[in-house]
Amino acid sequence: MEDHPRKPTRTGAPTHTAVWTGRATNRTQWVLAAAGAACLALGIQLAVSSTWTSGIAPLLMSVIGCVAAGLLMLFGTLAFVNVAVRVDGDALEVRCGHMGLPRRRILLTHVVGAEFAPQVTPRQWGGWGYRWRPEQGTAVIVRRGEGLVLRLGDGRTFTVTVDDAEAGVRFIRDRLHLPSTGAPAGA
Repeated sequence: MEDHPRKPTRTGAPTHTAVWTGRATNRTQWVLAAAGAACLALGIQLAVSSTWTSGIAPLLMSVIGCVAAGLLMLFGTLAFVNVAVRVDGDALEVRCGHMGLPRRRILLTHVVGAEFAPQVTPRQWGGWGYRWRPEQGTAVIVRRGEGLVLRLGDGRTFTVTVDDAEAGVRFIRDRLHLPSTGAPAGA
């Protein structure tokens, strides 16, 4: 058996793809998730140990109401406890919650501008979560604070609240060879 020494497969300067990642979390959402878990537990407790003598219909409505409200609150809030943003050479990808759903991927070829928004609030967008407003565009809002605003080629905008959004904007502008000057969005 003959031993072949390893030879480098690449020649020249090493190439690497630069990636920017950002995250944002909202610890307040955990309180709402706990309230949802409590509603769910109440519904289960009613179903298991109820001795209601007034009939099955009121019991069934109470159990179904508590379980449904609990599941909606629990999963609705856990989906937007955090957001992870990843920008590579091709696209911006946003993943929400621990499972990464909902997910949004925007190709950088569709982006015509990127701006830093120093203060984005849930109030501006009508609450937390994945939002759409005709006059503003689409947004993923998990907390109050700085955000990244993309202007897309079709005239729409996409906003996401994320820590160190200014660095993300610089990274996108460098990728797209856009000028780094301009007023912050929302200022």
